[in-house]
Amino acid sequence: MVLRLDKILSDMGWGTRKETRKLIKKGLVSVNSIIIRDPAYKVNPDESNIQVGEEKVVYQKYIYVMLNKPAGYLSATEDETAMTVLDLLSPQDRAFHPFPVGRLDKDTEGLLIITNDGKLGHILTTPKKKVPKTYYAVVKGRVTEEDREAFALGVVLEDGYKTKPGELTIVKEGETSEIKLVIYEGKYHQVKRMFRAVGKEVLYLKRLGMGELFLDESLELGQYRQLREKELELLCAR
Repeated sequence: MVLRLDKILSDMGWGTRKETRKLIKKGLVSVNSIIIRDPAYKVNPDESNIQVGEEKVVYQKYIYVMLNKPAGYLSATEDETAMTVLDLLSPQDRAFHPFPVGRLDKDTEGLLIITNDGKLGHILTTPKKKVPKTYYAVVKGRVTEEDREAFALGVVLEDGYKTKPGELTIVKEGETSEIKLVIYEGKYHQVKRMFRAVGKEVLYLKRLGMGELFLDESLELGQYRQLREKELELLCAR
């Protein structure tokens, strides 16, 4: 893989392409201990020693992030009025131009994968792969065995769409219930709409898992970390 030197530095968070060109032209960048002043200089970052001053540049093509999404942030790359989940990332990580995989509603918390790997994003969101999504919810109303059976068959939403079967587990039953739900598709506001279809209201919603990967509960709301190798293997196994 051969890339322009200014692109490599920009991808790794050293600034915009314009800013990295200035670094190079000032003689602050070396490749294999040779000062390079041409921003268009072609180099294989996997086989060359690139340095800015005394600091080594380690090239990384993809970024894979596990975020514990807080309420109040849009699952989008940009928005004119609201904060997005990318605003929670460092400038260095935003330099990879990542995107959220799938969607969590603005008021929904929990596991969100952020990456710039389009192939993985497609695998995790295409209905053909039937990737399970696991949620925890607090529901206004008594969730019953009848609800569990209805979800197992699929419920009809207000627009006439019948959902794929879901696996509903009642964690706590009462006037306010706690549940876990596994679904295999990702329609707009689907969990909330499924409960609305059986006469109940979701008060709180959190995604716990996607595929075989589950949220690291040590992450506080708004915190994130890079996926570990074994975690990435769990996602890619599909």
